[in-house]
Amino acid sequence: MDHMIFWLVPLASLLALGFAWYFYRQMMTHSEGTPQMIRIAVAVRKGAMSYLRQQYKVVGWVFFGLVILFSVMAYGFGVQNPWVPVAFLTGGFFSGLAGFLGMKTATYASARTANAARESLNGGLRIAFRSGAVMGLVVVGLGLLDISFWYLLLNAVVPEDVLDPTHKLCIITTTMLTFGMGASTQALFARVGGGIYTKAADVGADLVGKVETGIPEDDPRNPATIADNVGDNVGDVAGMGADLYESYCGSILATAALGAAAYIHTGDVAMQFKAVIAPMLIAAVGILLSIIGIFSVRTKEEATMKDLLHSLAFGTNLSSLLIVCATFFILWMLRLENWGWISCSVVAGLIVGIVIGRATEYYTSQSYRPTQRLSESGKTGPATVIISGVGLGMVSTVVPVLAVVVGIIAAYLFASGFDFRNVGMGLYGIGIAAVGMLSTLGITLATDAYGPIADNAGGNAEMSGLGEEVRRRTDALDSLGNTTAATGKGFAIGSAALTGLALLASYIEEIRIGLNRVGRLELILPDGSRIATSEANFFDFMNYYEVNLMNPKVLSGIFIGSMMAFFFCGLTMNAVGRAAGHMVDEVRRQFRDIQGILTGETEPDYERCVEISTRGAQREMVVPSLIAIVAPILTGLVFGVPGVLGLLIGGLSSGFVLAIFMANAGGAWDNAKKYVEEGHFGGKGGEVHKANVVGDTVGDPFKDTSGPSLNILIKLMSMVAIVMAGLTVVWSLL
Repeated sequence: MDHMIFWLVPLASLLALGFAWYFYRQMMTHSEGTPQMIRIAVAVRKGAMSYLRQQYKVVGWVFFGLVILFSVMAYGFGVQNPWVPVAFLTGGFFSGLAGFLGMKTATYASARTANAARESLNGGLRIAFRSGAVMGLVVVGLGLLDISFWYLLLNAVVPEDVLDPTHKLCIITTTMLTFGMGASTQALFARVGGGIYTKAADVGADLVGKVETGIPEDDPRNPATIADNVGDNVGDVAGMGADLYESYCGSILATAALGAAAYIHTGDVAMQFKAVIAPMLIAAVGILLSIIGIFSVRTKEEATMKDLLHSLAFGTNLSSLLIVCATFFILWMLRLENWGWISCSVVAGLIVGIVIGRATEYYTSQSYRPTQRLSESGKTGPATVIISGVGLGMVSTVVPVLAVVVGIIAAYLFASGFDFRNVGMGLYGIGIAAVGMLSTLGITLATDAYGPIADNAGGNAEMSGLGEEVRRRTDALDSLGNTTAATGKGFAIGSAALTGLALLASYIEEIRIGLNRVGRLELILPDGSRIATSEANFFDFMNYYEVNLMNPKVLSGIFIGSMMAFFFCGLTMNAVGRAAGHMVDEVRRQFRDIQGILTGETEPDYERCVEISTRGAQREMVVPSLIAIVAPILTGLVFGVPGVLGLLIGGLSSGFVLAIFMANAGGAWDNAKKYVEEGHFGGKGGEVHKANVVGDTVGDPFKDTSGPSLNILIKLMSMVAIVMAGLTVVWSLL
């Protein structure tokens, strides 16, 4: 019976992909509008696809090198699971495919959204949101399809262990974790490369267009405006899709591995299987409930920003409420041990996600006082806007961090039966809380992907000269998109914290398998006692490797991990600065050398700006991404397992807080500018507006490059550590 229930997982994935196709076909039936609107949409689509082709070429070479490395480790030295090279490739492929399909949909949807906004606000919202839903459903559909495929394959080929029957599921789940590294690697390249592309174009367009020349945003006279719109798709859609694909899969896989580990010493294979499939079933039911939430989103014509936010919040909250009820039913039906309290762990994860989302909305939406005060600080110039924005971002970390702390403790205690010594089930509770937070990703990602579609629709409306009323509607949709995007980033960062902790625990299981693989079947603990590696528990491994705060290897790893978050951000921020500098020079050159651009008599050379952003992103994305892969490997080779654990703890704690700070500060700066453009403090073109544009420009790489890339960094370092565990246990310098 329980094994039959598993088939709900692949069926749910196919249902998600079916509805994604339905929403895509439904969107394609609408008109793209006037010939000018179609021409602009084609230019954006062509630029986005051209960039993605170039990015996949670069990523392809990186994957080729890593597959060779893993193959040598697996088939040459025997320190790696032989399935890792193939699993790594499939994870990267599906992550890239999710981003590609989402971006393709977005590039077709933006002009149709603008055209629908000529008739009504609700029409524009409906097309943009359901097109965003394609991204959400593609991510969860492909994610569960990949997980189902690998589970069925490994279950068929991994032999039963007669002496230790619970060992098989531990091998299957830890092997499945390795395809998460492929997804994380692809996601980091997509996020960093896309973020550099979009912000180089955005900064160049804003600084020269708005501040120096005084022309409106998305004005067709601005040479960087097409590149800016292309960037919204490659960064905020393709990058975000790959990012959340690996978050979604990572949380499910880590929790499944922890479920297998929690029952490894019990001999109860039936209960172990239930713990493994529980997160998959919760995610599967979450797909169905996300679809229900998507159909519930609509708004009235004269809607305010709060009305629009309420419309989207209704859909997401409905799905979240339903998943709570469904979780209790699923775990009761499975008869999972302590099912009632484990269900409460899922609820804890959902509540943490909602709290982070609401806190992000409060600090970044112009409907609330923090962002309004930030706008007002522009009265005294750009310096005070930047100071106020940095302060706002720092203060905004308090609620999310406290929410995650409470969520971690609550989830741990619920699942462990309120016993801190029951580490296996406590960590399983934390993992399943992350699954709860991402279980309705189908709709939460739809609200996120909606943002860049609305932004592009506004750009198309401005460049096509559709008039003030249409522009007012698309501006309303765009402002809502900024807030939903910030909320989506908050969700992604929050889930990264819980998933990162679950992956940290999964690393210990991979260490056990690595030791068994190289023949170390017995551990000699510091007190001289001996224990079989297969029988050792979490505390035994901590004692064996002397993982404590007095161990200089652990402390060194913590410092390196903390530094990695800031070093990575510094590299990506500087990359945006360099790429944006080239864009600024090009836009100034065109205004200076090409006569008639500012009078509208001559069309700018848009393709040159697209080319500059593409080259800049391809060149600049490689070093930060490779450093994230190399750091855990080198730390393991020098400091061993204690150093790697320290690295992961330091990277998780500092990276989580820094990511929230950057995402919220950047989102607030963006919406503070929008608040002025709505007519406050002198409106567009005034000194306050120019000061807020500078703040928005500074915030662009915060919220769209460095900030969102950090949550991938956290998980990628954990994934690399897990994949390289076999090498780490064999050899280290210290």
